Amino acid sequence: METDRENSVLLVDDDAGLCRLISDYCAGEGFVLESVHDGTRGLARALEGEFDIVLLDVMLPGLDGFEVLRQLRRRSSVPVIMLTAKGEREDRVAGLKAGADDYLPKPFGPEELLARMQAVVRRSRQTARTKPEIVAIADLRLDLAARKAWVGEELIDITMTEFDILDLLARSAGRTVSRDEVCAMLYQRPSTPFERSLEVHVSHLRKKTEGAGIEIRPVRGVGYLLARIGSST
Repeated sequence: METDRENSVLLVDDDAGLCRLISDYCAGEGFVLESVHDGTRGLARALEGEFDIVLLDVMLPGLDGFEVLRQLRRRSSVPVIMLTAKGEREDRVAGLKAGADDYLPKPFGPEELLARMQAVVRRSRQTARTKPEIVAIADLRLDLAARKAWVGEELIDITMTEFDILDLLARSAGRTVSRDEVCAMLYQRPSTPFERSLEVHVSHLRKKTEGAGIEIRPVRGVGYLLARIGSST
């Protein structure tokens, strides 16, 4: 694969020996690989790091691969190839429905893995060149790349956590977003009955987005919904 830089890879697999083999093979092919051996840490690293691609095993301690992928997709569009010892059609379909870009059953040859990685990264970069970086609803505008938000022409003072919440709600406009979904995005865990931080963040966002023509509605016992003022949904 011709590239000006090496591609950064996150491999989430509890087989340390396989991780070493893949790392050694990728080293001479333009990919630099980091390994993590459980699902919880794998999700955290996928959200923390700027990886070109994630290789994700299904059978993992902690969170399984499908759950890691579901939570990852709520916040990130990083390309993901699922790896698994299971080759059943149902597992392949489940992985693709959860947001995987490709699916490779074990055992596999390193040449096939490399070819799939190259193809997925290439497609991702082609898509990124045409993907809109702006989300706009009424007079609210979010710049996803710069992580900035405006009400009309006024840039609003917003924290990183507030931006992440507003981004999730805006891209889910018209749909109720559960507290668990927000907490999974922010903290990689479900919400707790005694946790009040989300209410505080949402309260701040309501004040900061006044005049934007949108409202963030609480949905009792479920979560939050962002909609245009006057909308029935």
